[in-house]
Amino acid sequence: MEDKYLIEGGSTLNGTVCISGSKNASLPLLAASLLTADKCIFKGVPHLLDIDNMIKMLSGLGAQVNHQGSQIVIQARELRETGMLHLYARKMRASFLLLGPLLVRLGEVCLPLPGGCAIGSRPVDLHLKGLSSLGARFQMENGYIRASAGELRGCEVPLSYPSVGATENIMMAAAAAQGKTTIINAAMEPEIVDLADLLNKMGARVTGAGSSVIEVEGNRELHGAAHTVIPDRIEAGTYMIAAAAAGGQVHLERVIAEHLRAVIDKLREAGIRIEEGNNELLVRPGRKMNPLKIITGPYPAFPTDLQPQFAALLSVVPGESTITETVFENRFLYTKGLQQMGAQITVDGRTACIRGVESLIPAQVEATDLRAGAALVIAALMAPGRTEISGVYHLDRGYENLEGKLTSLGVKISRVADQAANL
Repeated sequence: MEDKYLIEGGSTLNGTVCISGSKNASLPLLAASLLTADKCIFKGVPHLLDIDNMIKMLSGLGAQVNHQGSQIVIQARELRETGMLHLYARKMRASFLLLGPLLVRLGEVCLPLPGGCAIGSRPVDLHLKGLSSLGARFQMENGYIRASAGELRGCEVPLSYPSVGATENIMMAAAAAQGKTTIINAAMEPEIVDLADLLNKMGARVTGAGSSVIEVEGNRELHGAAHTVIPDRIEAGTYMIAAAAAGGQVHLERVIAEHLRAVIDKLREAGIRIEEGNNELLVRPGRKMNPLKIITGPYPAFPTDLQPQFAALLSVVPGESTITETVFENRFLYTKGLQQMGAQITVDGRTACIRGVESLIPAQVEATDLRAGAALVIAALMAPGRTEISGVYHLDRGYENLEGKLTSLGVKISRVADQAANL
């Protein structure tokens, strides 16, 4: 039977929470370990379902993986055919990040089309076009991609959209290609910079990461490296929004404020007080809350992965707020759960209109994807009484020790296997 959360809402949040390593940075870093036969050491990796699935895929490919606490040591001396990868690949989109490294090491690979959250089409065509420019060839076969490549050669790769995954796949393949690759209209997310830092440690020469033009000087003899993962800006943003929603005073440790600038600015615009320190933030309620207009977009614009959480917060802010989603066409599936809790939200195409209500009500709701689950947790904090959230395995994909961290902030939350269990 699937687990559920029982959350007793109505209490303020108070205390300190330490932000875990970034999920969206860790996954491409782990994939990049396949670029070399040497040992790679990763520190600060969060314990998440997506990380576990990536480890299983790496092990299935023949890599030796030692996972202890937040440290993962990987050595891929010899790789074998992709075998049972389909068992895990369809559970998360990041499985496709193995494509570039496997082409480098094996020259030929067959991968299932990736899975993940049902929030939009998220096509892989940008990955394929970019890798094709480097010399790879592809065929589609019954839900699988069969890829082959001789010697990869650097070139100019223009992207029609700054896709994070495509940028990462191209960077990893280019790191071992002959000559220089220039990625134009590259993604600028902090996770891209983190991957570039690792590739540079491994012997590639990556410049421009964090800007829209990235240059990669390839090196066929990449070597092992040790690397510490950056903190998870989406987890940090989620706890900031939770603190704003429930009230109280929350201190966030191990957080990079610049990675959250768009989020911090919107919270301040809403009336939340935020103090910035050295890798720390203090979030406190203001005198009153203000409605917002939010438009998501690629970094450094407002992150799509935090708009569901903001919708939960804005559902009790007086006045009318709007959220316009430009990244994923199905991102508003979560609104049904918030509506069940009394939120007044109407969706017209890519825009959600939110009319603030006085209070949310507890209900039995279901998480439809990872960030939808986070939005429902935040809504539950504001709804006096007990809310039951099913589908929490989605949350296991992206939030390390969610119950423990919320409990430390004073939340009454328990994980149960059936409705009969009590808090």
